[in-house]
Amino acid sequence: MIAANPPSDRITSAFGARSTALEVVRGIDLGGRRAIVTGGASGLGLETSRALAAAGATVTIAARRREQGDAAMQAIRETVPDARLEFARVDLDDHASLQSFATQWLAERRPLHVPSPSPRRRAGAGLTAARCGSRAFSP
Repeated sequence: MIAANPPSDRITSAFGARSTALEVVRGIDLGGRRAIVTGGASGLGLETSRALAAAGATVTIAARRREQGDAAMQAIRETVPDARLEFARVDLDDHASLQSFATQWLAERRPLHVPSPSPRRRAGAGLTAARCGSRAFSP
């Protein structure tokens, strides 16, 4: 018989399945921080991008199509007018696209404080992290 962890060992959170990204970042200052959100032009990625921008982060929306990225940035600026947003064309199914993005990011010596992989693209996100390596992360 396996004993359950006593309540004192449990990790708890005020957030649940119905919490929004904006609720999660409320009160957090991400000013001066950089985030990459793969799949940031739609769905959960768009809402993640919006929440990070609202908290003050500079957000790079990584998506396949520029027109989707532009539409996402416009939608975010409707609710976060001072959002610092960038677009990067990245196809997570294309190794060369990932390599090019990571190489350029590193060449520009840009820090990465908040990686946010698309939940549907774990393999691609892992490849991006592998290509960037620890040099992409800085305090």
